[in-house]
Amino acid sequence: MFESFDESDSDRTFSFTFDGKSISAKPGMSVAAALLAHGVMAFRETPVSGAARGPFCMMGACYDCLVLIDGVTVQACLTPVHEGLVANRVPITNEDV
Repeated sequence: MFESFDESDSDRTFSFTFDGKSISAKPGMSVAAALLAHGVMAFRETPVSGAARGPFCMMGACYDCLVLIDGVTVQACLTPVHEGLVANRVPITNEDV
C-alpha cells in the first residue's frame, strides 16, 4: 500500500525497533511511513477510551501518531528513521485520565 517514489537507492535498508519488533526502513522514511509500510496501523491508544490511534494527516497537524523515542514523545510522521532507533508506544498513565 505504501511505496517509495525514490527508486535510486531502493536496495539500501536499515532497521529500527518498535515495541521490541524489528522493522526495516529505507533512507528518508519517517517512523510513521516505515511502520505503516509494515502493517502497523495503531501507534498508541487514547487515554480516556483506549481507542487505537494511528497516523491521520502525515504532516504533523493532528498528533495521532505519537510515539516514544529516547524517552521523549514525538510525532512519528515528522521523525526520520535512522539505524538503531528504538520507538515504543506511549504508555497511558492514571494521570492521563
